[in-house]
Amino acid sequence: MDEDKSKVIAYGILRALGILGGIVLVLWFLYQIQAVIMFICIAAVISLVGRPIVNFLKYNLKFSATGASITTLLLVVLLISGILALFIPILIDQSDHISRINFEEVKHNVNRLNIEFSRTLGVDQVTLIEGFKQSDFIKNFDISVIPTFINGILGNFSSMVVGLLSVIFISFFLLKDSHLLLDSILVFANYGEETRFRRVFHKTKLLLSRYFLGILLQLSILFCFYSILLVSFQIPNPFAIALFCAMLNVVPYIGPVVGSLVMMLLVISGYFTSDFQEVILPKMLYVLIGYIIAQLIDNFILQPLIFGSSVKSHPLEIFLVIVIAGLIFGIFGMVIAVPVYTALKVIASEFLSEYKIVQKLTKNL
Repeated sequence: MDEDKSKVIAYGILRALGILGGIVLVLWFLYQIQAVIMFICIAAVISLVGRPIVNFLKYNLKFSATGASITTLLLVVLLISGILALFIPILIDQSDHISRINFEEVKHNVNRLNIEFSRTLGVDQVTLIEGFKQSDFIKNFDISVIPTFINGILGNFSSMVVGLLSVIFISFFLLKDSHLLLDSILVFANYGEETRFRRVFHKTKLLLSRYFLGILLQLSILFCFYSILLVSFQIPNPFAIALFCAMLNVVPYIGPVVGSLVMMLLVISGYFTSDFQEVILPKMLYVLIGYIIAQLIDNFILQPLIFGSSVKSHPLEIFLVIVIAGLIFGIFGMVIAVPVYTALKVIASEFLSEYKIVQKLTKNL
């Protein structure tokens, strides 16, 4: 009897070690292919956003599945190219300016702005250049970092091209064959549970499609508002600045704060040689007021509509999820918090519906 019990215990220990080893092996494998997983996730988002376009082309304009998928991908590529086209002239223009910089004049203008800024705020004047020199960042800065950084960008360019082509290739097949992703998920379903997996997949796909389309609508509205604001006050490169600051809103709570700082800095850089009190300060205040109004509209109108109608979650619930994800996983966690939480809610509503907390959280799904 004791010998049988020892065998059972030994078998249990070996089985537990085997399961633990298998989990470690799977996690190691997933870590090694994290780039591929990222490509699949990006392609899945593109397929979710592009699915309505594919369906419109197939059922309304009688496109073939291949033709509809290729057309949708071309639209995505054109959109990305249009976004890049806004920034490339700015980069070329800034490179030309940098090549002609008179550093003595820059030093004079920076000190002038510092004097005027200190006088306007009524604080003690501080020599900005000297302040920078005494900072730990400047003292410990290694000039060799610059060429290393540039070489790193050039070295990763080929990887970026491969990644882009991979995303386009995966997106094409996900758009062309809507059942491809579902069939891949059904591989993990036990016999007899395929129907439940299908329900989870279709409900998740519907909610996430609405969410990502809502995000695109939100960013488009903010882009239009920022563009009108910046054009009204004759800020240089208004559309590129508006697009960049609108895209920062993808990162909840932190993005808008960073966007306001970026917009203020670009307003200053656009009128660097102008008078601070008569030109720079009024433009900064007006643009900042307009930016705050846009954020109030976004926070109290756009976001509740998006979260309420797309992912069926209360704004407070979304806030807590984003904060917790940010504390655990950083900025990346804040970006993916809502879609991941939505998917988990759908899964819980199907497989854990007997629990009261799950019923409470998923009652609107």
